[in-house]
Amino acid sequence: MNSLQQKLDSFSRLLTIMEDLREKCPWDQKQTMETLRPLTIEETYELGDAILDGDLEEVKKELGDIMLHMVFYSKIGSEKGAFDIADVLNGICEKLISRHPHIYGDVKVSGEEEVKENWEKLKLKEGKKSVLSGVPKSLPSMVKATRIQEKARGIGFDWEKTEQVWEKVNEELEELKVEVAKNDIQKTEAEFGDLLFSMINLARFLKIDPESALERTNKKFIKRFTHIEETAVRNGTSISDMNLAQMEEIWEEAKKL
Repeated sequence: MNSLQQKLDSFSRLLTIMEDLREKCPWDQKQTMETLRPLTIEETYELGDAILDGDLEEVKKELGDIMLHMVFYSKIGSEKGAFDIADVLNGICEKLISRHPHIYGDVKVSGEEEVKENWEKLKLKEGKKSVLSGVPKSLPSMVKATRIQEKARGIGFDWEKTEQVWEKVNEELEELKVEVAKNDIQKTEAEFGDLLFSMINLARFLKIDPESALERTNKKFIKRFTHIEETAVRNGTSISDMNLAQMEEIWEEAKKL
């Protein structure tokens, strides 16, 4: 691994390159925070893919792309006279020190859960109007639900036992069945949302990240479905010409593979 000085030198190198690009490259000169935003979101999802795939080489590359974006935003901020990279880094350093009194102060904690509880309480003391105010509005719904639940737990608003969450899941499932039977679309949607929320709660109690779990299932489905398509091509036909029984037979074959 590189020494601390080597790490500082590489960061300095990136800052220097950013200065050059902003001064000399037509594309980089035109970028704004608004134009970079969708690219940053895309890069973040690409990092997520690499993590789920367990591809550390790709994780390294995607981290580099995201690091570039962070430096880019900081450069634009400095051009606006609002902040620069030093302000950004010092800001997060001060926040980390403030939020970790058990490391940088005399507070004692019993474990991870108490650290989380203290974190949320400290945020409120810093002026946050709500425990939930730190959840970004544009987060995907499943990730947002997870973060909402985690933050509520941080101040003690949560189920005590996994069995209670199971009961809630079953309760929401029964309520959904009632509305489906009534054919009430609006209430069915509402109950379906409640069921999903309770399932995400259950995932949290089971120490499962629901977003990662669903994405792994997505990948598994894609792999098996692609196997059906490829098998059809090898047999000189098309998946659209196959009946359900034929597709299910190949699906089971894909599961064994």
